[in-house]
Amino acid sequence: MNEASLGVFELGIAALLVVLNAGLSLLLDLGVARSLAIAGVRVIVQLLLVGLVLKTVFALNSPLLISAVVLAMLAMASYEIYSRQDRRFSGLWGAGIGAGATMLATLFVTAVALATLSPDPWYAPEAVIPLVGIVLGSVMNGVSVSLNAFNTAIVRERVAVEARLALGATHSAALMPLQRSALRAGMIPVINQMSAAGVITLPGMMTGQILAGMAPFEAAKYQIFVLLLLSGGSGLGAIGATFVAVRRITDARDRLRLDRLVKS
Repeated sequence: MNEASLGVFELGIAALLVVLNAGLSLLLDLGVARSLAIAGVRVIVQLLLVGLVLKTVFALNSPLLISAVVLAMLAMASYEIYSRQDRRFSGLWGAGIGAGATMLATLFVTAVALATLSPDPWYAPEAVIPLVGIVLGSVMNGVSVSLNAFNTAIVRERVAVEARLALGATHSAALMPLQRSALRAGMIPVINQMSAAGVITLPGMMTGQILAGMAPFEAAKYQIFVLLLLSGGSGLGAIGATFVAVRRITDARDRLRLDRLVKS
């Protein structure tokens, strides 16, 4: 199979499945036909535009342009994390905790990946941008789920936490059960993804490489490498975000400061 084998006709056939689902939604009065249609149009327009932009970026091979694309991706991911919180910290902390943890974890894991793969040059856009994109998606999910779970739990379990603090527990000890629960929630998606890979599903990257003509065994090795990166990035981001949240939700006297949380 070659890259020229997928054209408008083939994409149109796949699009008919979305149209079919939209029609069934109307027939069954599910109320998602409009959403399906909009999502279908968005995915076509967005990915085609991204393809055109990346084609230019790859051709120019400019470190400044590559950096701008990466920063834009990080900024959009930070906004998504901020917008997904049912309760968030007030002021700049509301966006800063998620953004900081996401950026540091993504850049660190991407640097490890680039050092391992050793592309030439090291900032080759064909390597940097896809790696940042795939790692960033996993980190974003881990951070957003963990932060949301922690911030929601701290309000729900306020009485229990304050009781532990009143009995002399430090803020770290009093909040550790909530932090552990939040981290488990944030790590479950990537754990499920790794557990199901190869047994229940063929992950997207491996499937794409096989369709593009790569030998299945070689595609499997690349997929293993990527899944391990995703696990590391998701865990580092979630842990970093929740540790900062623990410090922010308490003060120097180990008092719970729920006034620093606002409902979105």
